[in-house]
Amino acid sequence: MKAWQIASLGDPWDDLAVVDLDSPPTEPETVRIRVEATDLNFADILQCQGSYQIKLTPPFTPGMNATGIVLEANPTLGFAIGERIVGPTVGPFGGYAEEAILLGERSHAVPRKLDAVSAMGAHVTHGTAWFALHQRGKVQPGETVLVLAAAGGVGSAAVQMASAFGCWVAAAAAGKQKTAFCRELGADLVVDYDGDDLYQGIMDATDGRGVDVVYDPVGGRYFDIARRLLAFEGRLLVVGFASGDIPSAPANHALVKNYSVVGVHMGAYRERDLPLVQRCYTEVHAALLAGTYRPVVTETIGFDALPQTLKRLADRQTMGRIVFIPTQ
Repeated sequence: MKAWQIASLGDPWDDLAVVDLDSPPTEPETVRIRVEATDLNFADILQCQGSYQIKLTPPFTPGMNATGIVLEANPTLGFAIGERIVGPTVGPFGGYAEEAILLGERSHAVPRKLDAVSAMGAHVTHGTAWFALHQRGKVQPGETVLVLAAAGGVGSAAVQMASAFGCWVAAAAAGKQKTAFCRELGADLVVDYDGDDLYQGIMDATDGRGVDVVYDPVGGRYFDIARRLLAFEGRLLVVGFASGDIPSAPANHALVKNYSVVGVHMGAYRERDLPLVQRCYTEVHAALLAGTYRPVVTETIGFDALPQTLKRLADRQTMGRIVFIPTQ
């Protein structure tokens, strides 16, 4: 099979190489699939660079998740040969290849009417948004939600999901193209980082009250602005640190305003509460099929385009979700 592989830790756009490998072996707890789609994640870049919390020893094929057709599986896992499934890959056999290995107990069957690209495009983004908004944030219809980096993968999913749930949604993004994209997603208010005052714009729109929930996958300098925008008893959802800067929250400020800083690590639920993860994807897949929201796949790429597309992702030159299709 053909696969992208990194032989030593470094920037994937420089160090990935195409190799020919034998089909990867399965274990009793794993599934071998023919890859139909793999989503591009910033975490894949960090893993190639050796700075992600889950470290792999080179050589390995990156691509933390994949959707595809089951080629080989232990019958006890409950997946049939020829069935489409989606789930996390098992290193060193990631998703940027013609075949990959998935961890069986953490994978999910894809409804027959849901195509591979849609299932893959929503897997991390809408799964993260579901856990952030519903499980950790306890968001209620009618509440106000500010989404930072709203044109990105997890941000755009949160805009859609909060809007569909009946919340008033403010989306923050940088530049005319990304802010226009946020309006298309259904945001009630869009703030442009490049030219608008984020704090003043939100305070003006909420009559000085602030917002009930901030969804923050960015960290860095926007974190301080976000916490000051929280209304009394608000919740600041810490989803990630795309800026590369891990901020700190002054405890006295949280005390005075009675707000909560809430961590959102979806991956932890795969280890601690698999039934809840299954519920998440059952609801997400049903909502996608019903058209309640859609996978925000803005681009699909073929095999040869992977390195330069990961570079664009690293440089924040992308919107929504990009999906790798090895046969495209």
